[in-house]
Amino acid sequence: MRILKWLVALPVAVFVFFNAYVYGNIITYRAVAPHKTSFMWVRMNQYARENRDVSLDYRWVPYNRISVNLKKALIASEDAAFSSHSGFDWNGIKNAMRRNEASGTIKGGGSTISQQLSKNLFLNEWQSYIRKGEEAAITAMLEATTDKDRIFELYLNVIEWGHGVFGAEAAARHFYKKPAANLTKQQAAKLAARVPAPLFYADNPKSKRLRGKTNIILRRMGSAELPENE
Repeated sequence: MRILKWLVALPVAVFVFFNAYVYGNIITYRAVAPHKTSFMWVRMNQYARENRDVSLDYRWVPYNRISVNLKKALIASEDAAFSSHSGFDWNGIKNAMRRNEASGTIKGGGSTISQQLSKNLFLNEWQSYIRKGEEAAITAMLEATTDKDRIFELYLNVIEWGHGVFGAEAAARHFYKKPAANLTKQQAAKLAARVPAPLFYADNPKSKRLRGKTNIILRRMGSAELPENE
């Protein structure tokens, strides 16, 4: 009986302590830039295990030093309702669940910018309903404690854009040899188009899919709604 109690109590304790750790970090990240995210750590360890010579390029820049073009491109591409939702796109989640049921596997899909940030800061790419549940819990904490513009600032600075390339400034320097503040509409749209599959596009820069998605994002950028104080 004692062993059974421990088997029940241990996962609960792990869940409580992990979420306490997450909450403390979220409060810190309202004012302090992350030194390194969980996803960066996982990815760079993957390269090390594969004996690949990849260095981490992560350069934090303030929100006002990132082009409005890139902000609009990412809203248009990843989460059109970002400014108005509470962290979740319920229609997108329902559609993703239907696709998962049809395929018999658990895949990504339906994730808002807030959910993507939650995964990048604290989780990894492993797909399961347990991980998605934890992602939802983190997203709820993030939205309850942090302004939309700060959530977006964090997202812009930590998402993956290539092999070892994380954040808008590193991506702008890597692909266009310029700061993120100076990205044109075309450049911003192409960067946003890379986000769902950054490593694929890094290895296949002439992909027709990349060109097609870039053009779609360019058409949608005009109606992209940024957080209020932009």
